[in-house]
Amino acid sequence: MKKIVLIVLLTLLGGGLSAQTNSRKAARQVEKARRAAMDSVLHLGAVQSLESVAFVFEVDRLIFKRGRTASVSSNTNFVSRDGDEAFVQIAFNTVLAGPNGVGGITVRGNVSDVTVRTDKKGYLYYGMNVQGIGISARVDIMLIPGADRASVTVDPNYSSNRITMEGRVLPSVDSRVFKGRFH
Repeated sequence: MKKIVLIVLLTLLGGGLSAQTNSRKAARQVEKARRAAMDSVLHLGAVQSLESVAFVFEVDRLIFKRGRTASVSSNTNFVSRDGDEAFVQIAFNTVLAGPNGVGGITVRGNVSDVTVRTDKKGYLYYGMNVQGIGISARVDIMLIPGADRASVTVDPNYSSNRITMEGRVLPSVDSRVFKGRFH
């Protein structure tokens, strides 16, 4: 009799654990679906802001020419475009104020030669030339499919000091960047 009671208890306990495991799986699947839906909404907002030429690319990581990386503040490091005008600002977390007052440089330029294309895998490529007093560069944005994450390469025309940045593309109205003094 004790064996039968023990078997019944183990069976009930095992069934309870199985039900608990299934509910955890279901909760993970719901969370995964919610995250995917949110990412697709953010991606759609990023694509629309690129198309409407009112966007801000907030940088959270810089990748230098030889592969060194630096984590930076996204509210002081950005690439933005509003109509025919673009800004590129890079500010390091240092005690020195720098020429822009926030620890780096801010340059303004006029936009020309804009190219937009999407490849077979869904990556959106957005390129533009930015010409101004302090900048003459090609800026290329690669937006990852299904998310607002992107990679931007700023390739100066007159030097090989190319810099790659990683971050998020946002509509200008949703961004909270701090623009320093510019040239």
